[in-house]
Amino acid sequence: MMMATTEIVRHAIFGAAPAHSFAGFFANTPHLDVHSKAHGKYRRRSSLFLSSCSISRTWNNCFRDYTVRNINDRSQSLKCQCQRVDDTGGMTSADANRTWFTESVSQANQILGDLNGQKVTSFENGSVMPSNVASDHSSYKTRGNYIEDEAWRLLQDSVVYYCGSPVGTIAAKDPSDSSSNVLNYDQVFIRDFIPSGMAFLLKGEYDIVRNFILHTLQLQSWEKTMDCHSPGQGLMPASFKVRTVPLDGDDSATEEVLDPDFGEAAIGRVAPVDSGLWWIILLRAYGKCSGDLSVQERIDVQTGIKMILKLCLADGFDMFPTLLVTDGSCMIDRRMGIHGHPLEIQALFYSALLSAREMLAPEDGSADLIRALNNRLIALSFHTQEYYWVDKRKLNEIYRYKQEEYSYDAVNKFNIYPDQISPWLVEWMPDKGGYFIGNLQPAHMDFRFFSLGNLWSIVSSLATTHQSHAILDLIEAKWSDLVADMPFKICYPALEGQEWRIITGSDPKNTPWSYHNGGSWPTLLWQLAVACIKMNRPEIAAKAIDIAERRLAADKWPEYYDTKRARFIGKQARLYQTWSIAGFLVAKLLIEKPDAARNIWNDEDAEIVNALNIMADSNPGRKRGRKVLKKTYIV
Repeated sequence: MMMATTEIVRHAIFGAAPAHSFAGFFANTPHLDVHSKAHGKYRRRSSLFLSSCSISRTWNNCFRDYTVRNINDRSQSLKCQCQRVDDTGGMTSADANRTWFTESVSQANQILGDLNGQKVTSFENGSVMPSNVASDHSSYKTRGNYIEDEAWRLLQDSVVYYCGSPVGTIAAKDPSDSSSNVLNYDQVFIRDFIPSGMAFLLKGEYDIVRNFILHTLQLQSWEKTMDCHSPGQGLMPASFKVRTVPLDGDDSATEEVLDPDFGEAAIGRVAPVDSGLWWIILLRAYGKCSGDLSVQERIDVQTGIKMILKLCLADGFDMFPTLLVTDGSCMIDRRMGIHGHPLEIQALFYSALLSAREMLAPEDGSADLIRALNNRLIALSFHTQEYYWVDKRKLNEIYRYKQEEYSYDAVNKFNIYPDQISPWLVEWMPDKGGYFIGNLQPAHMDFRFFSLGNLWSIVSSLATTHQSHAILDLIEAKWSDLVADMPFKICYPALEGQEWRIITGSDPKNTPWSYHNGGSWPTLLWQLAVACIKMNRPEIAAKAIDIAERRLAADKWPEYYDTKRARFIGKQARLYQTWSIAGFLVAKLLIEKPDAARNIWNDEDAEIVNALNIMADSNPGRKRGRKVLKKTYIV
């Protein structure tokens, strides 16, 4: 009985991972808390603890003393008495909130002080070179310092603590919101924490990111169901909440527990595909920024990476190398017609595959996984660059497509009908520039411009150098559409009229030019900054940051903006949105210290480039414009 129950613990945490991978694991890592449903809340499962003994663990300067009881002794409770090793015993969450992060606020007025109010014209030796240095910009400088001070203070106030340690930031903290109106904005979202985590990493505050990575790992593939169906192994939650609940058998005492949401409580009940991908990207950034590779080398973290990869690389019915997902599975978390193979997921998928390959420890058990990973990287890169890309030349090619072509050498491989080209696109496409379309399926091309997918295609090197510059060329050419009075438009154009009613289901929140339907999201600033710095064009991001800086603080840091030019605060936008605050700060920090952006982006992989050139050589009609490397690569 004891052996069987112990296996249940191991299976609940790690799924079907091989037993040999856990050798020495329980001796070097903290005890993993397991919760179960009880009266609508998640409690620690007392039946998992088999005998009366005491187990001690240290983790992140936190000392935990667990009293373990016999499964039949219901009178004793599992106790967690957490203390900071560095002489902070007895510190409450409120105390920690007042003392942690003090240096960040005091140093914030030094960030980009000389840049505010100036026009950036060049980029030399890793520094932004402003023009008209002698001009009077003291008012902008004062404004910039004040805004950054306020942003760091608000980011600090959003920090969530678990057992006295920072583990994330809540989605929004609007002091004017009543407790009954917060919905799930008081939770820590993996997706939303990414810009917060990047801000902390760039400021040298590593503990909160480390804690976040390890605690969310504990929640991977939690025992949650929807209509008696459990999520796949490796799935990361969309969010989690720190709850204080009574101890089992003792209503006078309480304990803190982490309650994850895999989408079963979210609007639409859709599991997040992007959470695990973002988790891998943040894990790599943590190692790059902090120099601490011990986290990614841990056995439990290595297992977590493999579980995410196996979930994404699993064979299925789909013939395409892109990930097949449903509506609402990424940043656009409502019905917006992106079901299928949305660009955002493919760019994150590519970035996560490169990052995971970089971090995976070489061992016999990883050989097949790495081989599958390499094959997928090449296929995904070729598929996206070849079939998702559209510019004026490609648009004219689609315009002349023949239909119902059957054979391996068909030009119109997906049976696209030229009538799908909308009149707006014919007029909108500039002579110089291009972009990746939003989605591709048989007989369907979604020609909308989705910003996150295109920006992260640059960051991840999914786009070629030529394509990356073309995307930035298009952003400059269509500045009034994509930036205007507040960066950055989440997609363009908005769905309107009958098309909006059919595709969104007449969604009252996704009305035209609002929210995910053409709204403008300040959090996209940081991804724009990384992409522009990578392509040595930081003046584009600096111009967008200056526009945002003039309004964001005055408007109380809203979640998104409405109308074509983003003139109004979103009609249902939350104020003091954390990732709006963090996205602004990360963009400012990166423009000031552009070399730090190297820790975020993925460099172009030489072997993938070589493999794609070999594939291009077999198709004389396809010119990639890349030099074939000497090293050969077998496809």
